[in-house]
Amino acid sequence: MNTFFVSLLLTGLVVAIDCKREAKFAPYIYVPRSNEFKLTHMKQQLGVSAFSLAFALGGSGGCTPMWDGDIPIDEANIVKEIKAFRAAGGSLLVSTGGAAGNYLENACRSVNELKNAYKKVLSVTGASGLDIDIEAVIPTDTVMQALAELQKEIPSLTVSFTLEVQGDDYGLTDALGVDVLKNAVKHGVNVDIVNPMAMDFGASGGRSWGDAVIHTGDSVVKQMKKIWPQKSESELYGMLGVTPMLGVNDNGVVFTLAHAQQLVNWANQKQIGHLGFWDINRDKQCSDDSQVGASPSCSGIQQQPYAFTKIFMGFK
Repeated sequence: MNTFFVSLLLTGLVVAIDCKREAKFAPYIYVPRSNEFKLTHMKQQLGVSAFSLAFALGGSGGCTPMWDGDIPIDEANIVKEIKAFRAAGGSLLVSTGGAAGNYLENACRSVNELKNAYKKVLSVTGASGLDIDIEAVIPTDTVMQALAELQKEIPSLTVSFTLEVQGDDYGLTDALGVDVLKNAVKHGVNVDIVNPMAMDFGASGGRSWGDAVIHTGDSVVKQMKKIWPQKSESELYGMLGVTPMLGVNDNGVVFTLAHAQQLVNWANQKQIGHLGFWDINRDKQCSDDSQVGASPSCSGIQQQPYAFTKIFMGFK
């Protein structure tokens, strides 16, 4: 793998990032589950060469990036695993935001503060991209200005937006989806991937859940066309990511192994830009058969360990 590094001396931080484009397949991994944070093992055993690290949030001290808001971003064991994974040729994205917690984007009160917090995350992890997962109100202008300035300083940095879906017929929500992308364009952010969260909504028109996930992607591309009218359909699909939730979703719908294969087949046909899923820690059967509803640690369906990952590895 031909990899080289850019080092920039920025406000006292040396930021070394992989100069690669957005990873085609990068499942989320929840960093605080330290007993399952085995990037190098999963690369060796499964061939997974990229992960999205979740989530860099603001700590109790304010604008200080921490894993899930309470683990230092440079915690020794986490950094050791990250370095080993990257030394083995792996690449990383870092995801901020998420479903809960003190968003870094809200904890940092100025463009410069937020930009420096992002730099800290990149400096520690060597990640090639930032994934901004927006599930709560943020100061959008501040965020976009910080990202635009950061991309000027680190031109190879990729930026993706992981956004909520209101339904497979409708695509992204307005306030936390379409308006976010419009603001990014206004401030000159180079958006590499638009990544709808294809989870936790009801399928329209009697569609199967697999069909609904795919239809969500098609609906989002139609929304993207209005934001980037100069781009061709193939270019827009090349900017599209899709991220389902494995197994039982929070609202009770179930993303099955058959749905995963259906999604991968469609993604290869359309040549979309990115596939992920939430999350690799859940890619196993629950040990307790009485598990009801979505679990943070298992899929809730009958499966072999990493069965979803092996299917998603077919996305090229």
